[in-house]
Amino acid sequence: MSADIVLHEYTDKDFRGAIALVGFPSVGLISSIASSFVVKTLKLERVASMISPDFPPYTLVYEGIPSPPVRIYAGERMCNEEGEQCEQIVVITAEFMPKPDLIKPVVDIILDWCRSKGIETIITLEGMNTGVDPAEAKMLCIASGEKCRSIVENYGLEEMKEGMVSGISGVLLYEADRLGGEVICLLGPAKVNLPDARGAARLLEIVGKMLPELKLDPDPLYKEAEEIERQMKIAMEGMQQPPRPISDASSMIYG
Repeated sequence: MSADIVLHEYTDKDFRGAIALVGFPSVGLISSIASSFVVKTLKLERVASMISPDFPPYTLVYEGIPSPPVRIYAGERMCNEEGEQCEQIVVITAEFMPKPDLIKPVVDIILDWCRSKGIETIITLEGMNTGVDPAEAKMLCIASGEKCRSIVENYGLEEMKEGMVSGISGVLLYEADRLGGEVICLLGPAKVNLPDARGAARLLEIVGKMLPELKLDPDPLYKEAEEIERQMKIAMEGMQQPPRPISDASSMIYG
């Protein structure tokens, strides 16, 4: 199956020591929203993409450039003038969740590409439905690998002790554990009935603490959340009925 997915590189750069941020759609689409926000805010460059006849037939246009559904972006290493150690960011993002039989091949390609580029640490973003107001629910995480467990401990993140993670994030976690890789899955509480920019902003606050040199400012996402909520309220009042749930991430495209 992996032979049906082609990874195309637009540039042959070494990203040794970088951290990869992975965002495929999940509850509230917060993973895709957050990863797309990082790409646009940091003005990252498209460095690679995945192509498959089994992916949805659309092109994503960014800065006038058409790209396949799964893209990989990167930027220059952002260090301060004192020369302190800092991390380079690579973002792997999409607006759709691959079909179940494609998820493992996509993860294999992600892990193989990261290894070939010297990327040792992956942070994958995931939304979760807690059944309560997302604003009142805690952020959770799962770590695979000694370095990532140390990161979780250093930043005082609360680990998920029991539960299930599906999709790209779930397979990345167990494959990293099996192969000795380093993966952190950040689980953000999210609304299930609309794109949750507020939930995405909460995820980015954690990423920003881990990578302070990136200077990620989630405030624009909080403002976007207010606008989305305002528009949804107007729409609901006009229709006098609740919006159709969009919790099935496998059938959605956000763009």
